[in-house]
Amino acid sequence: MTDLTRLDVTELATLIEGKKASPVEVVQAFQGRIKAVNDRLNAFVTETADAALTAARAAEAEIAAGGYKGPLHGIPIGHKDLYATAGVRTTGGSQVLADNIPEQDSTVVGQLAAAGMISLGKLNTHEFAYGPTNEHSMFGPSRNPWDTDRITGGSSGGSGAAVAAGLVPIATGSDTGGSIRMPAAACGVTGLKPTYGRASRAGIFPLCWTMDHPGPLSRSAYDAALFMTAIAGRDPRDAATADRPGMDYAAALTGSIKGLRIGLPRHYFYDRAQAPVCDVVEAALAELEKLGATLVDVELPHIDHAAAAAMAIYVAEATAYHDDTLDDRAHLYTEQVRTFLELGDQLLAKDYLHAQRYRTLLGREMAAVLADVDVLATPGIALTATPIGQENVTIRGAEDGVFGAILRNTEPFDLTGLPALVVPCGFADGLPVSLQIAGRAFDEAGVLNVGHAFQQATDWHRRYPQL
Repeated sequence: MTDLTRLDVTELATLIEGKKASPVEVVQAFQGRIKAVNDRLNAFVTETADAALTAARAAEAEIAAGGYKGPLHGIPIGHKDLYATAGVRTTGGSQVLADNIPEQDSTVVGQLAAAGMISLGKLNTHEFAYGPTNEHSMFGPSRNPWDTDRITGGSSGGSGAAVAAGLVPIATGSDTGGSIRMPAAACGVTGLKPTYGRASRAGIFPLCWTMDHPGPLSRSAYDAALFMTAIAGRDPRDAATADRPGMDYAAALTGSIKGLRIGLPRHYFYDRAQAPVCDVVEAALAELEKLGATLVDVELPHIDHAAAAAMAIYVAEATAYHDDTLDDRAHLYTEQVRTFLELGDQLLAKDYLHAQRYRTLLGREMAAVLADVDVLATPGIALTATPIGQENVTIRGAEDGVFGAILRNTEPFDLTGLPALVVPCGFADGLPVSLQIAGRAFDEAGVLNVGHAFQQATDWHRRYPQL
């Protein structure tokens, strides 16, 4: 008998549409998987078991009556505990919001529910998304299913762990410095940060208004495309959303990359990454060459300042958002997050403005490079998942903080708002390694197609940890 929890969204949708599996059977299978392994991972922090079964029965009845809505109908999903869910506790991983029960869904949650998706509950997050490891949460750290003594990456760590371990086939995440892509890379799943403004942030607790992006963590690029089809577009609740319609992203995936020009910014992205990680990524690039792509070395002259600029921007904006709460309830924050928020009080306006000026410069440099190549390719993150509690790491003989090292390759694309995808491409010392593909603004389809082509030719995205 097929283990439904080992199937991706596309495979489950085929069974549901063909009435070979019911939404109730699918939901129950994943609920059983959560019961079996979640205690070891701390991925789900709130389960909505009864509501999920009620929704599954409704979906089953709709489909039986000929009301099939499409490939997300009857599919389970987990939501990062940063996304507002009407009537369901939404904490942001913080004691500050321990009893918060929203009255309205976030826009993305509502869009996915309208497409027929069934929420199984809420997933652990680094407190208020303010950290790249998922170690600091009121619920404790999420644990990596490939080695439960190691970090999941953050801040969407519960989402990464849940998808990797088969607790859900797909999950929501949010990305400000890499918080979709870092846990996807560390846990060996697919993660997409769309273009800034491509999807609504309404109802998602902000970390940094000008760098926050909602998106999926999934088993495959194709599944991420199905997710994006449901959520892309203008939202009156979010003034930053672009006034341009979405599209059928899955239909745009040809699987062909013949003639595609892939830019390799080796400085910064490769030369400060662990050597075993780069070896695995080079093998993935060779696979893309076999599929007909051309690899081109490119330069981003001012890339070295990306981390400093990103830090200045989200330190300033996060502190502004939490200003009143920090005054009244500082003791409820974890020490790490409280320290970052207090740091924002020391930042000067000129520092924030210089960071924004640099952001414009980097955006122009990336646009110029992407006028000559179709996408950029880098290691997803510069290192494999580190042990929980480890603060420093040595890469190529130089010591760096884990926070800085794990953010290095993802932050530049939050600064510029360009779409970026990570896909698993192998292992180093038994831990997942990922390839990152970034593209031109609003070319999610192009970025996803590269990932889809790679996943048609390889099976790294089909590997599951033994738990």
